[in-house]
Amino acid sequence: MTKTVLKWALIAIGILAILVTTALAVPVKLWRTGEVPQSGLKYLPPAPDTVKPRRVWIDTDAACGTGQRRDPDDCLALLSLAGAAHIDIAGVSTVFGNAPVAEADQVTRALVQTLGGRAGRPGRAVSASVPVFKGCGAAASTCLEAGGSLDAQGALQQGSLDVVALGPLTNLAAVLAREPALAARVSHVIAVMGRRPGHRFHPSENRATGAMLFGHGPIFRDLNAVLDPQAVAVVLASGVPVVLIPYTAARQVLMTGSDLDRIARNGPAGAWVAERSRAWLEFWRSEAGLDGFYPFDLMAAAYVRNPAPFACARVTAWVGEDALLPWFGGGPALLVAQQAGPPASATATAQALYCDVVSIGVGELFP
Repeated sequence: MTKTVLKWALIAIGILAILVTTALAVPVKLWRTGEVPQSGLKYLPPAPDTVKPRRVWIDTDAACGTGQRRDPDDCLALLSLAGAAHIDIAGVSTVFGNAPVAEADQVTRALVQTLGGRAGRPGRAVSASVPVFKGCGAAASTCLEAGGSLDAQGALQQGSLDVVALGPLTNLAAVLAREPALAARVSHVIAVMGRRPGHRFHPSENRATGAMLFGHGPIFRDLNAVLDPQAVAVVLASGVPVVLIPYTAARQVLMTGSDLDRIARNGPAGAWVAERSRAWLEFWRSEAGLDGFYPFDLMAAAYVRNPAPFACARVTAWVGEDALLPWFGGGPALLVAQQAGPPASATATAQALYCDVVSIGVGELFP
């Protein structure tokens, strides 16, 4: 009896494996697999093509050079922001995300030290006095109880600033949970996260050559949001102005080996970041089947430098389950929509800018 059950179980597993393999071999052209959506959002008038002085706090989970499957985008974003003369970096904090916070902190300090010698843009030095603070090493459920990373609190008390959130929102949530009045000092939170219901971050579909799984390649998560949805809810509930720079925006910019070569010639910091980006480039070439990678967090730096190249829509953002991906949603997500409101089960809702269309070249971000 046992042998018969085992036999049929093995047959069932074999059939299932064949079905999965067959499904993966069939191209899928729905936009939710990675194609840029072509309908739905109504965009605001373009922002003026001017650059204004901005005081920023950068919150990062930088992990460049610590593993082939860890992206270098935070380091590229820091390099780009440091090279902009109109941006005053008030401080930098580190957070868990792409890597444990201890590794992110080590990478960030090394990059800031390199930038202190000479900026990414020749001729401009970044002040070695820019402080770096080690932040939360776990999600809000743990970190908020411990007080979180409150280092940005002092900077906020000295004046308004933009928070450029390149990782989970845990550090900012810790500050706002402890001192809610400081929300009035946050000019904007520019966060790399958010997606429309049903959208999967699927870089290979319909454009890759030789990607894994019959050309389908990897599927990414909206990592900064899903690692700490409670922190996202805290920030949304605080009332601070939120600008979301999603995966879809980054998907319109491909960073290639030639781009890294140009960045490497852009001073010691550029060489440092470029060298630590090449393993990620090779991962995309072998697994995603593309000749470059989408520089997710770099798009937040691009927006801070100059929002004019972005098309942004006013949306309702909320934390909740994705009803269009009931079996593969992966838990609470940061979702956006214009026409349909959030479900009654949403944890938090707020109005936000969703900037998912951009026309910009990599060279413009590293002059």
